[in-house]
Amino acid sequence: MYAYIKGKIEEVSEGSLIIECGGIGYEVFVSNQTAAELSSAKGEVKLYTFYKVAEDDVALYGFARKEEKEMFRKLIAVSGVGPKAALAILSGISLKDLALSIATRDAARLTRIKGVGKKTAERIILELKEKVQEEAEQSGIPTGAAPLSESEEAVSALISLGFSRAEAQSSVAKASALGASKLEDVISMALRSLS
Repeated sequence: MYAYIKGKIEEVSEGSLIIECGGIGYEVFVSNQTAAELSSAKGEVKLYTFYKVAEDDVALYGFARKEEKEMFRKLIAVSGVGPKAALAILSGISLKDLALSIATRDAARLTRIKGVGKKTAERIILELKEKVQEEAEQSGIPTGAAPLSESEEAVSALISLGFSRAEAQSSVAKASALGASKLEDVISMALRSLS
């Protein structure tokens, strides 16, 4: 419903901030990364938003970057992961490490996030890995019966973060050209070139 809000940050507290837009102060729930990124912002900022309406709650969630918003949307689509849990996950791990954990099926890394147990971590990996593969197939990346190459895995992980296929392929190609060969290194270098 609301794609973003532009305004001045009036107050930042743990887990939320107040942004003034048109004379109205909106309380927006945010991850620690977004709060840290915007806490020292001067003047007007742009905050990508997700509006959630439930029977007993109406809330606005905000993100400093589109990629974080896209990952939030993917996380809340996982069964058993609601908006608050998704924000806790995004607060406990960088987008790069989250994408890497999903791509490499590293459930142990996800369980180090406060509130994420083994079953939740495995469910996140299983469901998001499937979404990443579906998005990769829709983007023209082959994912049939044969396992994906390191480059294809890296491109899929970047697409899951909301980067376009062209951006993902270009940054992965650059990372490979610079000598990255392990999946972790390829994703890490590719994300640095996209930042």
